[in-house]
Amino acid sequence: MITRSILIAVSLFTSAALQAQIRIYSNEFLNIGAGARGLSMGGAQVASTQDATSGYWNPAGLTGVKNDPSLSLMHAEYFAGIGKYDFGSLAIPVANNKRTIGLSVLR
Repeated sequence: MITRSILIAVSLFTSAALQAQIRIYSNEFLNIGAGARGLSMGGAQVASTQDATSGYWNPAGLTGVKNDPSLSLMHAEYFAGIGKYDFGSLAIPVANNKRTIGLSVLR
């Protein structure tokens, strides 16, 4: 009798945990990411970004853009072309590399 109730409890908790991992597509674009380097690192880009994709991963990384402007463009299609994702970002160092202006666009 106790084994049966434990089995039922474990199956209920397991099914609840599996359902929590199902994604809802209202804000799915926020889980996709941006840039080949960040995607290949599985999202571990947050601490090491110093290019135009910093606007997406970690805006503090824009301080690492020095001397030359940085441009990043990305287009992705998923679900056999049903969902399309575009990302563009530009980082321009100004004021003798003391400041950086960044612009990021998601569509």
